Amino acid sequence: MTQKSILITGCSSGIGYASAHGLRDAGWRVFAACRKSEDCTRLQEEGFESPLIDYADTATITNGLQEVFEATGGTLDALFNNGAFGTPGAVEDLPTDALRAIFEANFFGWHDLTRQVIPAMRKQGHGRIVQCSSVLGFVTMPWRGAYNSTKFALEGLTHTLRIEMRDTPIDVILIEPGPITSKIRANSIPHFEKWIDWENSPRVEHYRTKLRKRLYQDSGPDTFELPAEAVVKKLKHALDARKPRPVYMVTTPTFLMAALRRILTTRGLDRILSVG
Repeated sequence: MTQKSILITGCSSGIGYASAHGLRDAGWRVFAACRKSEDCTRLQEEGFESPLIDYADTATITNGLQEVFEATGGTLDALFNNGAFGTPGAVEDLPTDALRAIFEANFFGWHDLTRQVIPAMRKQGHGRIVQCSSVLGFVTMPWRGAYNSTKFALEGLTHTLRIEMRDTPIDVILIEPGPITSKIRANSIPHFEKWIDWENSPRVEHYRTKLRKRLYQDSGPDTFELPAEAVVKKLKHALDARKPRPVYMVTTPTFLMAALRRILTTRGLDRILSVG
């Protein structure tokens, strides 16, 4: 059998890194993309083909995908959009340019790459597009407004794309993890420091006593946190199943929030989520 190929983004650490290793071990030809050249080099030293793809840089999206197509002869069995970051802070403290920046990386870049992959999948007669969303794609938590909004947008776009692709051989799938072991909190610090003027915020005490401690102090894993391999398990099912599910949930909080959203009023759910 011909070896199946997959392009995975955001492979420097966390879900992307674990997915690259898990799928290679399962026999896939993995193109493990990273947004920094030094991370690509490190992945290449581990035996991966690692194109440079930075969602915020349209040229790298086109060039990185072209590198993949040159290696495969123009085919690609699956795409796993994964790379993303957070910009913690209250919505009233978020400059609009901060939202533009995070949407570029967490949403617009994903759309760009996906659109460029679809023609090849149509031509070859099959393909799977898997989007790594979040529990925060269907419920919101305070201080995560920038990240929440990108994931809500991603869910809307992906559900629409899935319906539109019903008459094609391309499956479109969402994965919704809750707390997963990763570097997303540490990686959000530069964005927080760049955009949030917390010392002049009316919420300065919350920043000082809670949010900054959560960002800068390692307090161990979150409640119900699972390793990235929990996502890889669902990703494998999404790729291998004859009829993959439209949505795969990962971690207890994701299932719990989905249930609470169905049974509680908006105000009731707000009271629970406001604790976060």
